[in-house]
Amino acid sequence: MKRTLGFVLAIAVGTALFGALVYGVLIVAHVSEPASTTVEGLTPRRLWATMSALLALAGVVVGGLELTRSARRIGSRSSYTGTIVAVMAGFVAIASGALNLGLADGGPGTGNGVVGGAAAIVLGLLAVVLSGLAWTRLGRTA
Repeated sequence: MKRTLGFVLAIAVGTALFGALVYGVLIVAHVSEPASTTVEGLTPRRLWATMSALLALAGVVVGGLELTRSARRIGSRSSYTGTIVAVMAGFVAIASGALNLGLADGGPGTGNGVVGGAAAIVLGLLAVVLSGLAWTRLGRTA
């Protein structure tokens, strides 16, 4: 019961932290004001931002898996490929999300993919950090 409660609490804290980081990125990019007219549906920039966020999420998953695998392996170098993939996915997502935010001419709701771009930056940073931790752990056990 305690483990389940801790897991639910960790998910809630992680979600709140993710929301705060996305909002912080929107503030820094000066696009935090919502649009006066809301665009509905999938626009090309929203698709671009969504694909960037999904790439970053894939990097987070691969980085997290490599981090857990590196804790179990002793002297294995086969995991370096996964950490490189996670780092590259994170950097590409950060660059793509930043470019999307840089080209946006409005805030959330304008169809520019502002929220997706901010999410790509935050998740990309998380992917880089997780894979970096896995890389250093692999270096210590090798």
